[in-house]
Formats: sequence, C-alpha cells, structure tokens
Amino acid sequence: MATEAATLNLRDIGRSGLGAPLLLVMMLAMVIIPLPPIALDMLFTFNIALSLVILMVVIYALRPLDFGIFPTILLVATLMRLALNVASTRVVLLNGHTGTGAAGKVIESFGDFVVGGNYAVGLVVFAILVIINFVVVTKGAGRVSEVSARFTLDAMPGKQMAIDADLNAGLLTQEEARKRRDEIAQEADFYGAMDGASKFVRGDAIAGILILFINIIGGLAIGTLQYDLPVADAMRNYTLLTIGDGLVAQIPSLVLSSATAIIVTRVSSEQKMSDQMLSQLFGNPMVLAVSGGIIGFMGLIPGMPNLAFLSLAAVAGTGAWYSWKRQQQELLPAAEEASADEVAPEARELSWDDVGPVDIIGLEVGYRLIPLVDRNQGGQMMDRIKAVRKKLSQELGFLIQPVHIRDNLELAPTAYRILLMGVPVGEAEIHPDRELAINPGRVFGTLEGIETRDPAFGLEAVWIQPSQRDQAQTLGYTVVDASTVVATHLSELLQGHAHELIGHEEVQQLLDVLAKSAPKLVEDLVPNTLSIGVVLKVLQNLLEERIPVRDMRTIAETLAEYGPRSQDPGALTAAVRVALSRSIIQHINGMGPEVQVITLDPSLEQILQSSIQAVSEGGAGIEPGLAERMHASLADSAARLEASGQTPILLVTPPIRPWLAKLVRHSIPGLHVLAYNEIPDNKQIKVVANIGQETPGIAAPQNAAAG
Repeated sequence: MATEAATLNLRDIGRSGLGAPLLLVMMLAMVIIPLPPIALDMLFTFNIALSLVILMVVIYALRPLDFGIFPTILLVATLMRLALNVASTRVVLLNGHTGTGAAGKVIESFGDFVVGGNYAVGLVVFAILVIINFVVVTKGAGRVSEVSARFTLDAMPGKQMAIDADLNAGLLTQEEARKRRDEIAQEADFYGAMDGASKFVRGDAIAGILILFINIIGGLAIGTLQYDLPVADAMRNYTLLTIGDGLVAQIPSLVLSSATAIIVTRVSSEQKMSDQMLSQLFGNPMVLAVSGGIIGFMGLIPGMPNLAFLSLAAVAGTGAWYSWKRQQQELLPAAEEASADEVAPEARELSWDDVGPVDIIGLEVGYRLIPLVDRNQGGQMMDRIKAVRKKLSQELGFLIQPVHIRDNLELAPTAYRILLMGVPVGEAEIHPDRELAINPGRVFGTLEGIETRDPAFGLEAVWIQPSQRDQAQTLGYTVVDASTVVATHLSELLQGHAHELIGHEEVQQLLDVLAKSAPKLVEDLVPNTLSIGVVLKVLQNLLEERIPVRDMRTIAETLAEYGPRSQDPGALTAAVRVALSRSIIQHINGMGPEVQVITLDPSLEQILQSSIQAVSEGGAGIEPGLAERMHASLADSAARLEASGQTPILLVTPPIRPWLAKLVRHSIPGLHVLAYNEIPDNKQIKVVANIGQETPGIAAPQNAAAG
C-alpha cells in the first residue's frame, strides 16, 4: 500500500508540472548543501540504475523517435552526475583524512575492490575508461549525430514532396499525410537535439579528468599540510577515494555514451535491435560456416589454445547448420507455391488480369514537359491539378477522380493531351520556359512573343518571356505560367464533361452521405421508388447543362415525389430543374431582381412543339431552313447581350426546352435555355429580344420594351 501511495504521489507531482523544477532544485541542493555518505551511496546507486534503464530503453526501441525525449534525459543525467561529483568532492576533501570509507561504501568499494586497493592500477584503469569514453564512443557518437542532423535537414524537402505526391495520387489520406509530415519534423528535431546533447556527454568526460587531478592535488595538500598526514598515507587515502569517485561517475557516463552511440546509429525498423543483430549478423549460414572453419584450422596449429579455438569452431558450425535448416524450412512453402503456380509462358491462358483498366482522367505530356510534373525538379503541376480537383469537387457536388499523369514520346516535346476514359478530349502545345499573356478582350498595346490562343477558352494570347510579365499586366493582359495553362484547360474540359465523370459508384457515395442526415428519404427513393440507374441519368442530365448536384437533398426529395408518377429521366430532370430554379437563376443571373431574356414568338414555339412531337411519333422534323434562320437569330441576339455585359438567357415553354438546349449547347455555348416554370416568383422578367415575332418562317430578332 505504501508503494502504491508513493507511486500515485509521484504521478500527481509529474502531472502538476512540478517534477522538472523539483529535480533541478535537488541537483542545485547537491552542489550547495553537504551530503552525508549514506546519501551519496543512494544517489550514486540511483545514477548507475538510471543509466542502465536508459540503455535498455535504447536497445529495445524499434526506432529512434520512439525515445524522442532521450536528448533531454541525457542532459538531465549529465547534470545530475556533475552535481554528484561536486558533492562527493566536498566530502572527499573534508573527510578524506579519516580513511577510504569517508565518502560512503560505494566509493570505497570501487576504490578498494574494483582496483584491488592499488591506486596506481586505479589510475591506469580510470585513464583507459576515460580514453574509451572520450576518444572512441563520445567522439564517434558526436560525429554521427552531426552528420545525421545535417542529412535529415537536407532530406526534408524531398520527403515532403514525396508525401505530397503520394497524397495527390490517392495513396495516402489527409490524416496519414499529416502524420508522416509530423514524423519528419520530429525526426529533424530529434537529430538536431542529439547533435547538441552529444556535446554535453563529451564535456562530461573532460570534466571527469579535471576533477580527478583537482581531487588528488587538493587532497594531498589538505592531508599533508592541514592534517599532518604522511605523504604516503595522504596519497593512498585521497587517491583511492578520488579513483573510486571517478569510476563511479565514469561507468554511468560510459553507459550513457554507449546509449547515445546506439540510438544515433539505429535505423528505423519494425524489429528490436537484438532481432536485427541476430537476423543480419548470423542470418547467413555461409558466414558462420566459413568463420568456424578458419577458427577450427587455427585451433589445430600446435601451441595454440586448442580447446578454446576448437570449441568456438564447433559452436559456429552448429549455428551454421541450424541457420541453413531454418532457411530451408522458410523457402520450402514458397518454392512449392511457385512450382504449383508456374506455367510456361506459351501455355498460360489469358485472364482478366491481362486487361488493364482505362484511366478515367488522364494527362499525357511530352518529354520536355516532364519537369512541370516532377516535384523533385520544382514542378508545380501536381499542386495545380490537386487544386482543380478540389475546386471542381466542391462546385459540382461529387468527388472528381484522380488524374493519372504519364509521359508520351509520341507527342511533340512541348505538347500535352487530356484524356477521358482513354479518349483524347483536348490537346495543345505550351512553352514551359515562357508565360502566357492572355487578351481578355481589351488591352492597350501589343507584346513581342509567340502568338497563339488560350487552349481553354480560345482567346488571343502571346507566349512571352518571364521578364515581360509586369509590362504585359500593365497593358491589360492576364499573365499565367505554363502549369496554370494546363490546369485551366483541364478544369474547363472536366466541367464540360462532368456528366461523363459521374457513375454508379459516385451516385452511391452521394446517397450514402445523404443517408447520414436523411436516412428515410434515401430508403424511400432507392430502390423503393427509382433504381440507381435512373437517379444516375437524372444527375448526368443536370451536369450536362452545368447544373451542380450539391443540393442532393432537394434532388432526392423531388425524385421521391415525382418518381411514382414517371420513370422517364427527362421528365424527372425537368421536375428537378424546377425545384433547383433559385439555384440555377442565381448561378446564371446573380442576385439581381430582374432577368433579361430572349423569347420565341408563340407561333414559332407552336411550330417547334409540333415538329418535336412529329419526330417522336416517327414523322418529319423541323424544316432545315427554319432551324438555320432561327439559330442565326439566336446567335446574333446572344452576341449582342454578351457585348452589353448581360448573360444571354432564352426563355421557352417547358416541352421544347430540352430540344432547344441540346441544339445550342455547343454552337452557342454562352446561351442558357430555361423554361417559364424555372423562373422563381420573386424575379421579374424583361424581354430584350423576340425571335420570329413577325413571320414564323423568317426568324428575325426584334427588340421589345415589354417588361
């Protein structure tokens, strides 16, 4: 019970934050307050035990970061050992004239028993320990710490870029990447601290040598001059006490120096150090067999210690045999499995493993563009593509798949190609050593460079030198680097083909996320009301007209309401568009209360509706000349609205809206086609042009002042 209470008290002190201050106060007290011999015995014993505990922790740690507090502990142990040296020096000089037991039993034992009471032998042993500690262990550990710290800091940028590349490729999650970044930072901090902590150990060894000489010289002076001891007795008493004190301090110092050398030379592994030594040092039976043979041959030479050599040769031979047997047992199952699976190449049948999957989104680059996608060469393409994926995922409402990048020697050196489902959808050439100055429509001068067009929007542009950037911006150009050109082109193509990127898996993920907040809604919708295929088709129809699917709750509620009436994806899409009308209008027209629109003459709408119905029943469609004139009028009206800074909107009756939207989607990309029931009640409509107002057969744009 008393032990448990003491343990709890120590834990309470540690948790309260008083442990470190109390320890420092105790070490200061050892320097100032004289300690009795029994206290020195307890503290010296604790010092030895602490050094052994630290050594065991170092040995059993799987990697250096598992003992990240080691530099601080090393400093504290060194300070405590120096404080003990000061305290023991005081006792030795004050009471050394009484005999070799003046400073406690621990120092007396090391002075009498370890060196046999011979101070000459003690001096030699102490000198050897100091040389081993100072010249060999401490100096080597300090050098390794310095080099490790330098290499770790130099390797940090490369490791960070490798983590970013794995994260962009989808090999790591955000949490795993954050954890690995923290480990890299901790590793740099650890080796940097070890580089400094090793200097404390080296200084401790130097202090031990100085303390030895000070104690011997001071003891001789005090013993002979103050206490009138014979020189021989004074030499014996003070030298043995000093050697005992030095050995008691140097042995823990040597242990800590060894622990320092071990931890800075360790390699991170999932094995303990003992397992690593056994597997790597004695894992190869040939090593033991050859070594045993050489030792055995030496044991047969006359005059050699035959028993020792031959016994060790027998042990090495036995170890080699056991190691060989273990390897055979480990290799046997693998060999049997390999022989069972091994089939001659010409006899092996084709399987589905030979059919490689098609990348959903791919980017192929020429060999001169490789530096743009290589982080080790300072390429920013991966970061730009990641930003594009994140932005589109947030805007469209579903996760955009990773972009797989590879080089293609068939492309021009500075060309790139964007692929969807393995099919090229965009291609252009860029100049990685230049920047692209894009003409947004109004500039105040010209630039010298390579004239081209922006691959994303087809605007006039010029490839300029980086030094011309400020001049181009002053003239009104928009200047971007080569990586941004590719990223913008990719973003525009992904937006235009968003309906091809969403599939059954993405829809299921959207429903799973919605089920967390509205489980009953998802349960009633799929599969009770609609199949997941119908829901997918509706979402594809929305995305094809650039309507985001972020508001999945409204979409699901609308489908659950209209699903029992119709399974037609077109009718369901029209119902969802009405439910999303406020979002659609805000996306197109902003927050303004008035919507300026283009309309069709009622007679023209009637002709179009009759033609669409005839086509659905197998009859003739719309007259080609009428469609051509109507299209020309729409394009002219849309161009005039865009020139005045307005978004062109065509407002038609619901039955003909899908057909007209498909007609103008690619030929007049800036024109939005809406149905009358898709205009919210709080918006006012202003008709700025009417197509076919005078004669349905001659569709000419007319201005109207009606509101």
